[in-house]
Amino acid sequence: MRNFLLSVFLTLGLFANSQNTKGDVFFGAAVVHTIDINFTQTGYWDSLVANYITDVYMKCNIVVDGSTLTTSGVKFKGNSSYNNPSVKKSFKLDFNEYVNGQDYDGLKKLNLNNGFKDPTFMREKIMLDFLIRAGIPAPRCTYARVNLNGTFWGLYVVVEEIDKDFLDDEFSDDKGNLFKGDPSGDLKWLGSSVNTYTTKYELKTNETANNWTDLVYLIDKINNSPVGFQDSLNKILQVTPFLKAWAASNMFANLDSYIGSGHNYYVYHDSITNKFNWITWDVNEAFGNFTQGMSSTQIETLSINYTGGGANNRPLCNKIIANPTLYASYVNEVCYLTGYHFLQSYWFPKIDSLKTKIMSDVYADPNKFFTNTQFDTNIDTMITVVGNPGNPNIAGLKSFFNRRRASLVTQMLSNSCNVGLKEDRVNVNSLIVKPNPTNGKFWVNTGSSMAKVVFYDVLGKEIDIELIRTLSNSEMQFSFEKLPKGLYFCKAGPEVIRIIHQ
Repeated sequence: MRNFLLSVFLTLGLFANSQNTKGDVFFGAAVVHTIDINFTQTGYWDSLVANYITDVYMKCNIVVDGSTLTTSGVKFKGNSSYNNPSVKKSFKLDFNEYVNGQDYDGLKKLNLNNGFKDPTFMREKIMLDFLIRAGIPAPRCTYARVNLNGTFWGLYVVVEEIDKDFLDDEFSDDKGNLFKGDPSGDLKWLGSSVNTYTTKYELKTNETANNWTDLVYLIDKINNSPVGFQDSLNKILQVTPFLKAWAASNMFANLDSYIGSGHNYYVYHDSITNKFNWITWDVNEAFGNFTQGMSSTQIETLSINYTGGGANNRPLCNKIIANPTLYASYVNEVCYLTGYHFLQSYWFPKIDSLKTKIMSDVYADPNKFFTNTQFDTNIDTMITVVGNPGNPNIAGLKSFFNRRRASLVTQMLSNSCNVGLKEDRVNVNSLIVKPNPTNGKFWVNTGSSMAKVVFYDVLGKEIDIELIRTLSNSEMQFSFEKLPKGLYFCKAGPEVIRIIHQ
């Protein structure tokens, strides 16, 4: 292993430059971007409103950080985020709608979310970063100042589109069917007729073929496999990633989701593995902002077994809870995420850093939904806003985190998992590789943007591996998929972690 210790490191920055993934520059930049949307039409606002009803993109020119994308498309998006009296609507941008092949940093579409229920502008950003850091399929997120025809319209939360580019980056396959669990994708069995599902889900790829039989087959296996349910589920669904996504939604009390309201997710049928993958979507209600009629205390102490609407309304979760082996796997994921990722010592500095990053733009936002004082206060503690849609009591990010983690620790103790309130199991400045063992893709967190990382085989020979995507300078996703199964090593600074590729 002497050659291993003496090898020259490959910096993360150089590695990223040599193997860039779509959107790495845009989502990896530690800045608030500037997006200008310019219309040549008079009365463009009325046209946007009319196009919202018909779901048609309006032509415009878009400038992203000084780069112009002519004849792009823009439309209003959202449901509750649109149906409020404010002029600050959410937008979807499509650079490729009218000019084939046009993109920005490899991205064809972007979602601009208006933050209509979040005084901090951080709920969506923090949870999505959490998911990605834990290796759970989810879109990336950043911020932008948005101008309409030269007028500053406000600060927006920018979220990656779940499209074929995302699928190709995340799963190395974009040929399968992508379904969105909207408007009411509870995964209940409604019979074998495809027509009973087309009003409850949306097919987002391969629309011309319009073949829904794989989704019906998935729902059939979830609901109608009383004998051998575990084996049936493992054959059609990537179960562990779903358990992680379920655990994360519960931990953040993100109840405008499958486990609560029964929607806001994607399932992708990978044409290579022939299994469905779960993709979390639309997490702006994280940190208990969507209560389903519960009090703040009930949200903060939410049972890890919570499923909205009763025992039969979320069959995927309910059937797993009823299966001892699968349920034990779910509890293990909650335990792991609580002990190694749901950490004040990691996320509170991130929250403080984000506040510094966006504060001046929040203060300057002429159309924001909350005051500057509410922004400042809600980062730490709960605020009460009379007339806020759904819930007047908006949990503070840090106060919610503290109370929610305390509840999770208590619940884990009753499930034979000793997480520890003092976070003494985890050194957040140390090297983390997750998941490990891996069947291909994994995340490396070096704990420092200055750290260098290098990979070796069992003979101590330095190897190059594929970079998939970048969350930050210290957090990057790699792939072993092109390498033989076996034992490898990751080294950053003085630390070495053994990686099992299986």
